[in-house]
Amino acid sequence: MGEKVVAGSFDLSERRRYRDKLVRCLTGLERLLDEKRFDRPKNLMGVEIELNLAGPDGMPRMLNGQVLERIASRDFQTELAMFNLEVNIAPHRLGGRVFDRLAEELRTALAYADRKAQEVDAGIVMIGILPTLDRDDLVSSNLSEADRYTLLNDQIVAARGEEFMLDIAGVEHLTCTSKSIAPEAACTSVQLHLQVTPARFADVWNAAQAACAAQIAVGANSPFLFGHELWRESRPPLFQQSTDTRPPELQAQGVRPRTWFGERWISSAYDLFEENLRFFPALLPMCDDEDPLEVLDAGGVPRLAELVLHNGTVYRWNRPVYGIADGVPHLRVENRVLPAGPTITDVIANAAFYYGLVRALAEEPRPVRARLPFVAAEANFDAACRYGIDARFVWPRRGRYGGLGEVDAVTLVRDELLPLAAAGLDAWGVEPADRDLYLGVIEERCRRRVNGAAWQSATFHRALEQGLSRGAALAATTRRYAQLMHLGEPVHAWPVGLPQPAPLG
Repeated sequence: MGEKVVAGSFDLSERRRYRDKLVRCLTGLERLLDEKRFDRPKNLMGVEIELNLAGPDGMPRMLNGQVLERIASRDFQTELAMFNLEVNIAPHRLGGRVFDRLAEELRTALAYADRKAQEVDAGIVMIGILPTLDRDDLVSSNLSEADRYTLLNDQIVAARGEEFMLDIAGVEHLTCTSKSIAPEAACTSVQLHLQVTPARFADVWNAAQAACAAQIAVGANSPFLFGHELWRESRPPLFQQSTDTRPPELQAQGVRPRTWFGERWISSAYDLFEENLRFFPALLPMCDDEDPLEVLDAGGVPRLAELVLHNGTVYRWNRPVYGIADGVPHLRVENRVLPAGPTITDVIANAAFYYGLVRALAEEPRPVRARLPFVAAEANFDAACRYGIDARFVWPRRGRYGGLGEVDAVTLVRDELLPLAAAGLDAWGVEPADRDLYLGVIEERCRRRVNGAAWQSATFHRALEQGLSRGAALAATTRRYAQLMHLGEPVHAWPVGLPQPAPLG
């Protein structure tokens, strides 16, 4: 939610007026779709990466204000907590050597940011959840100094009306409470944007929903939280629980959580925006002066500010985005399922796999929504988060008989999804050198059954075997991770364990 907002409270009339404006915005969106006012195909993609600040000891540093002041670039922005940053890469056209260009831009940007962070005894760590985070780090006093974060926290807390309960049972079981949404700041992700035409939006979004389990299986990188080893990708349950406006009674009634996989395949982008209005009360009912229908009547392009703001407070793993560029409206699918890291090569490999796979699935003659029940896609996502590269999925069988079968993630990715992703990248016009290099990284993870989460867990347990305490083992694992991250070899090539015996902690 990147809007500039001013902290404050809202009265009852403001909420009613905001709801009325949302309805007018939705009507405006429907008219834009009916009148075919959206941008022509441009094959544009974009990348955002959330980052952590940690010191040489591997512990979080609450210094994003000081670091951003030194970076002094609009490409870097605050995120929810003081140990978070976000880097945004300008949109690129899919094709040619786009992934190599993206990798070089990211290397340059992150190396510069890391040098600036070192001026205040910190460094950039690109990881799903920083293993050394403690409950005392994730409190409201450590939220970034921006009104929008304070206001968002206040509104979610008020909507819930009681403490947030974190209850995640994985390898170990974590239960604790929080008085704020600050634990959500532990989740640092990669967001992949793809601009699509309205006619293609539903097929692309449905394909992204089907693909996200495989994305997590090969890309999981968040096994630890508050000293506990949980799911291989612990961000989704943490994000859902730390932003959950529903007390237990509303959960029991089946009220949807704001962090949401969804519950059906769609036929239009309109479906998602309409669901957001129908299911989710406003958190930030701030009205813009624009009347979107009057703007449309005058031949203009409305900002749909209320719709955009509301959409930013519903945390779908594949989110619809309405935007305007050069006076022309466009739609994007924002894929939010991937954790940050481990290396730039890994991030770009994950992106290449996603963009290729989504293109291929979206263009199959028999769409994925006709072959895979939505509940199965959601169950696959849950399994991938829990078990990572060792997950098993329900997936449509190939061949004349069809139907559904159970398959392990590695076999599915290696034998079926990687060839689809390669065909999709060919369709985008990506050079074979880029295609083979980055999809080869995914293939090697499958061959070795290694991703970031698997490496973190194995190295942590190796450190325990060396006699380190849990806290010391997590810190040593984080330091080693940061060292290897900056060296840049993809995670499947990382040696497990610490480089040398560490002193007892």
